[in-house]
Amino acid sequence: MPMPGAHGMMPETDHDEASRMNFVYAFKEHVTRNVTPGAKAVYQARIEPAFQREAARPPRDRHEVHRAMRKDGTWQMFGSLSRLYQELKQEVGEAVAHRQAEDLRDRAQTYRATARHTTLRLDPNLAIPRYQTAVDIHLMPGGYHTERMTDDVTAGAIYDPGVYLFAMGALGPYNEDMGLGILRWLKANRPDFKPRRILDMGCAVGHCTTPYADAFPEAEIHAIDVAAPVLRYAQARAESMGYAVHFSQQNAERTDFPAGHFDLIVSHILLHETSLKALYAIMAECHRLLAPGGIVLHGEAPVDNRRLDPFNAFMRDWSTHYNAEPFWGALHDLDLAEPATKGGFARDKVIVDFAPQPSALGGKLAGGAAWLLFGGEK
Repeated sequence: MPMPGAHGMMPETDHDEASRMNFVYAFKEHVTRNVTPGAKAVYQARIEPAFQREAARPPRDRHEVHRAMRKDGTWQMFGSLSRLYQELKQEVGEAVAHRQAEDLRDRAQTYRATARHTTLRLDPNLAIPRYQTAVDIHLMPGGYHTERMTDDVTAGAIYDPGVYLFAMGALGPYNEDMGLGILRWLKANRPDFKPRRILDMGCAVGHCTTPYADAFPEAEIHAIDVAAPVLRYAQARAESMGYAVHFSQQNAERTDFPAGHFDLIVSHILLHETSLKALYAIMAECHRLLAPGGIVLHGEAPVDNRRLDPFNAFMRDWSTHYNAEPFWGALHDLDLAEPATKGGFARDKVIVDFAPQPSALGGKLAGGAAWLLFGGEK
C-alpha cells in the first residue's frame, strides 16, 4: 500500500496496524477490480432478462434495477463485500486513532497554543444539523461531530488516513486532488482571477483547503465545518505544514461572515452530505457571501443520474443505500442549475462543468473522467 503524505498530526501506525491497513487496501483493490465488475454480467445474464419477461419492458430507472438486483445472491455477495470493506476501514482507523487519542489531542493543543499561521474559532452552542446526527455518515461511528474527550481530535485522526485508504491513493498524497481540480479549472477558464478572500465550506480536516494557499499565497483563507473534532485536527494539521488558514465552526447554511466578503467560495464533496433543503440554503448563502465578480465552485463526484442508463445509475447509487450517505442519489438526480438560480444566481452565470483528474492518479475514483464542478458567478 502506498503511504499518505506526512505532517505533524498524522497518526502513527505500528507493525500490526500497518499490516491490517495493507490487508484492507488489498481487499478493497480485489473487490473493486475483480469482484464488483461481475455485477454487470449478472445483470445482463439474469436480472434484466427476468425483468423483461415479467414486465414486458426493460427497467426504467435505477430504483427498479435495485429492487431486482438486491434479490440476487451474487449481487448480495458483491454488496456485502463492499460494505465489509468500509466497515473494516473504519475499524482499523478507529483502533489506530483511539490507541493514541490523548497524544494526538496533546499534539493539537500544542500546535494551537503556539500557532503562528492558523486560527481556530469554535462555537459550543452551534446546533449540529439533523442530517449529520441522524446517520453515521460513511459508517463512521458517532459521525464526525461526536466529542469523545475534552479537545477531541479522534474523528479527524480516523478520517485523514481513512480517506487515503478508501481512495487507494487516487486523491494524491494529501487527499487534495479535488481542490487541485478546482484550481486547474480556474487556471484554464479564469487565468487572471486572483481572489483576495477564499472560503472553503465543509472543510473537514482541510485536505482540499491548503492547495488554495499554495495557489493564492496573498489571499486570506477561511475554512468552516460543523464538527469541532475535525476542525481541531485541521487547524493543527495546517499549522504543522506552515499554511495560513482561519478555521471556524459554522454551518454553511448560515454563516456569520458579512455579505460580499469572499471572492472565491469552494467545497469538496460537501453537498451530497447535506439534505436537499440544506443545499438550497447553502446556495443562497453562497450568493450572499460572494463579492461582485466572485465565483463559487462546489466539487462533487461526476455522477448525473439523468444521463446514465438505469444499470450504471444503480451502481453509482450504492452509497445512498449501503454507505450511510442518504442524500447521494437525490443530489445526483438534480438539475443543478435550479438550486443555483433559486439561490440568487442569474441563469447565464451558473457553472456546471468538469475538472479532469490528472492522469498520474489513474482516474481511479472518477472512472478516468473528471470531478463535477457546480456553482456560479456574481
